[in-house]
Formats: sequence, C-alpha cells, structure tokens
Amino acid sequence: MKRTRKAEILRAVEILRRGGLVAFPTETVYGLGADAHNAQAVARIFEAKRRPPNHPVIVHMSDAGQMERFARDIPSVAWRLARRFWPGPLTLILRRALDLPDAVTGGHDTVGLRVPAHSWALALLKAFGGGVAAPSANPFGGISPTTAAHVMAGLGQAVDLVIDGGPCVVGLESTILDLSTDTPRLLRPGAITADTLANVLGIAIARRISASSPAPGSLPSHYAPKTALQLADRPFPEWSQLPFPLAVMAFHPPPKGIAPRYWVMMPQIASLYGRDLYARLREIDRWGCRLILVERPPHTSEWEAVHDRLMRAAGLGHLL
Repeated sequence: MKRTRKAEILRAVEILRRGGLVAFPTETVYGLGADAHNAQAVARIFEAKRRPPNHPVIVHMSDAGQMERFARDIPSVAWRLARRFWPGPLTLILRRALDLPDAVTGGHDTVGLRVPAHSWALALLKAFGGGVAAPSANPFGGISPTTAAHVMAGLGQAVDLVIDGGPCVVGLESTILDLSTDTPRLLRPGAITADTLANVLGIAIARRISASSPAPGSLPSHYAPKTALQLADRPFPEWSQLPFPLAVMAFHPPPKGIAPRYWVMMPQIASLYGRDLYARLREIDRWGCRLILVERPPHTSEWEAVHDRLMRAAGLGHLL
C-alpha cells in the first residue's frame, strides 16, 4: 500500500535523524540529503556519489530565517535576495558558521545555502527542523536526476529512502551567487539569470575567475552522459557521412531519410529546454549511439544555464 505524504515525510525525518540518506525532489533536480550537522552522515553522501572530498555541498533550509544557523557575517544583500527569490532556484555562498562540519564545506570558509521551491522538499525540511546537506542524487560527474527513477538507476541501494515527488519542473541546478566577498560573483548560471540578479541588486554581477574554492558543478567535465557529446552550429558539418550511429538534438526537424529514433526535437524556449535536457540525455544514452550531436543554443542571458551544462557535458567547461 502506498504511504501517505505525512507518513513518507515522517519516515524520511527519522532516517535523517539517525544519520541516513534521503533522496528528495526539488524544483531543480533531486537531491541526496543528510543532516547537515552530522559529519558522518554527510560523509555517506560523498561515499555514495564517489564525490571528491573538497567539493562542497549545498545546505537546504525551510526558510531564510535559518541562514544565521549556517552562516556568519551575512550581508544585507543576502537578505534582500532571499526575500525576492526564496523559495526558489538560487544558492547563496556565504561565510560558514563555525560549528558547521568541514564535510559540508569541503574544508572551505564558505557554505552554499538555499530554500527549495518544492512542496515535498519544504515539508521535509520543516518537519526535520534543521538543514539538509544535499548535492544532486546521482554518481558524481554524471547527469543529474530529474525523477525518482533516475535516482534509483544511479544510486540504487546506497540511498535509504527515495521520495517520489514527480518530475522536476526546472530541471537544471540552481544559480549559485557568491556573496562571501564585497563583489557578488556568479559561480554557476541557472534559471535565475545574472541579469535578473543585477537588476534586483542594482549592481553588476562579476563572473567566476578561479577554481580556488570549488562550487558544485564547476568542473570542466560535468553533467555528462555516457555517450560522447559534441556541440555544433547549424548546418551540422558532414554529420550524415559519419560511419556510426549518432543521435541529434536540434531545434528543427530532421531532413528526409533520417531515422526519427535518433533525432530529438528540443524546445526553442530556454526554460522548457532546461526542464527536458537531462531526461533527454538519459534517453539517448539507452540508444547505443556513438555520439550525440547537439545544436548549439543561442548565446543570450536566458540560455546561459543550458549553454553551461552542454559545454560541461561535452567536457569543454574550461572554455566557459
């Protein structure tokens, strides 16, 4: 018999309190959560994902008022952005609270915080009453999960409970904005664009200039399918002459004579493209192709997050 939502949340809270791992849905992707103040539980996240120990994880909270439990010296701009965008797909990097385990921060002096905009996630966080440290619920470097089935396929028995909250509506990881210094700096693009943040703050948003403090999803190769991925401008260069099967993700329909199975029409709206991207890449991975040829998205602000994920999926993140 299917458990009620209340029973599922209570079970998840019990697992978190005893140091277990719970995969839960957010509006962006599914997260693999542990009690943020339990260093041993957080270590299990890294073991399950095979995640590098210096790569920090984001702490999820039920409301902005909890920021003071996990961060110190919080600037006024952080409260302004929290009022405007939380709950929502924005992670703020702040100076960490001194009692926060190093396992959460990767040994750095900062921590990422956010309040997710998903009813199941908020119910879990409110019932738990504390912070939940949670990266994406998939093996490190691979495609992030946007359904419960994706979590099970990637992590299986390494997770004590997977909460099925349906498909994620955003589909790409949160925007990460570093507020730990005097200059706000974009570390990872997401659904909330740098232009939107700049308009709210009334100042320009700087861009990441070094990897001295790794942010989630900042490696040159990340979000990668098992099938090799290559970006191409339309028209595609001699794609029809390749001697092996390939899949195409494009904004236009296939020309005559192309097997429809290997051609994926993608939305021309950035938010819809981002919502579908990871599920499509997982689908193509099952087709047995040698290459995924992806039509390059526009270089505009609303497409920045999609462009970032595709570049890293192609192993070209060092060029961003």
